[in-house]
Amino acid sequence: MGSIHSEQHYTGLRGGSIRALGFCASPGLIRVGSRRWFLQTGLAGIGGLSLARGLAAAASEPAAQKSSAVARPGDRKSVILFWLSGGPSQIDMWDPKPGAPLEIRGPYAPISTRIPGVQFCEHLPLQAAIADRLSVLRAVDCRASNHTPITMQAGNPLARRSDDGKDGQGYPSMGSVAAKFRGSNHPDLPAFVGLAPSWKADVWESGQMGGEFAPVKGLELVGQFGLPEGIQIDRLQDRDRLRQSFDRLRRDLDRQETLARFERYNRQAFDMVQGGRVQQAFDVAAESQETRAAYGNTSVGEKALLARRLVEAGVSFVLVSGAWGYFDHHGDHVQWGGIQKGLTPLLPQIDRTLFALVTDLEQRGLLDDTLVLMLGEFGRSPVINKEGGREHWVNVMSMLAAGGGLRHGQAVGETDQRGGTAKSGLVRPQDLAATVFRHLGIDLAAHWVSPQGRPTPIVVEGGRPIPELV
Repeated sequence: MGSIHSEQHYTGLRGGSIRALGFCASPGLIRVGSRRWFLQTGLAGIGGLSLARGLAAAASEPAAQKSSAVARPGDRKSVILFWLSGGPSQIDMWDPKPGAPLEIRGPYAPISTRIPGVQFCEHLPLQAAIADRLSVLRAVDCRASNHTPITMQAGNPLARRSDDGKDGQGYPSMGSVAAKFRGSNHPDLPAFVGLAPSWKADVWESGQMGGEFAPVKGLELVGQFGLPEGIQIDRLQDRDRLRQSFDRLRRDLDRQETLARFERYNRQAFDMVQGGRVQQAFDVAAESQETRAAYGNTSVGEKALLARRLVEAGVSFVLVSGAWGYFDHHGDHVQWGGIQKGLTPLLPQIDRTLFALVTDLEQRGLLDDTLVLMLGEFGRSPVINKEGGREHWVNVMSMLAAGGGLRHGQAVGETDQRGGTAKSGLVRPQDLAATVFRHLGIDLAAHWVSPQGRPTPIVVEGGRPIPELV
């Protein structure tokens, strides 16, 4: 699998800078620390509708399709999904097979966890220490998945990569469903934010549901989302001059959309940004050095801390990816290496990150409201190959869940003695989606209408909340 970023790129970062998150700014560009980032995102016209256009589109949408602009007062339900891009090895992480031959069990020793009879890899001691607050799902069905985020992030076996230019078959991600049917937990925050260095490879968007429900590119606001030509930072405080500058955007708008419709929402978009809550949510430097150190000075660790700040401020769904493909451990002949050389240095990073997030959310009284998931697109083959790695394996994979007010302290499902086939407790993609939507208070019978006028259910193929968790 090719890569444009590596985990190594993110290590060795120091101090109060948030450059580790990709937030370094060039002169003349708005820093993410500014409360005006949302304006920059919305009005640059890159990758989807502007904020003002999104507001207008949502307002004109038929009642049956309209998104809730904000969740119910006092309801703080949210989701943080860690995407272990590339396909994490179930046997070498959460489903060890110590009695199997060496070529199957791999190089790591198992360790006991806080769950009687359940073992993790020796390089996950912190997760083992809080296993009573986790659920490890060991029989996740990923047969419909491929080397993309589509199927598992959509929670939908019908959404998959294809060769006909119709990837995902129009189905949206779980985050986009949350954006449409739940909305954000605060009117000044977006509902769905992606924190990923590689957007195409690590984040599935809204499909045919509509651009207004696509995730905000949390790490690519600066540079990728420059202001329209002629708009200067010091002019953003002058509303009249700002409106005049927005006129430059007319030629980029859909010609069928009237200027009056666009103008109607300019001030609303600006007011959302000026509230200051967005600035505070993205200000990772406001965290103590102790807290930042607890999460770890790594890409995935710093993004996890930002994710916690975002859900605390009011974002409903945050997707975190450390690097593109960094769990794709085919062997020492490829970029990410094999199990021993490639996976070994990564395990302490995600161990610390998940431990820090779960304990931090718990201390802040946010854990029951925040469902934390850690997964990838599929598992890896039972037998280690001659290059010291494992190949793609779509039969079964493992994942973790925490928080969300669910039942934890358990292993759900079981694989055979080789770790390659599910024996019991199968969890399908649609079951994961149903569990997420139930947590967010979304009606599992809800549907959206495709551009062809077809009612499309948000939960397909008989999906139901994972019974062991709810």
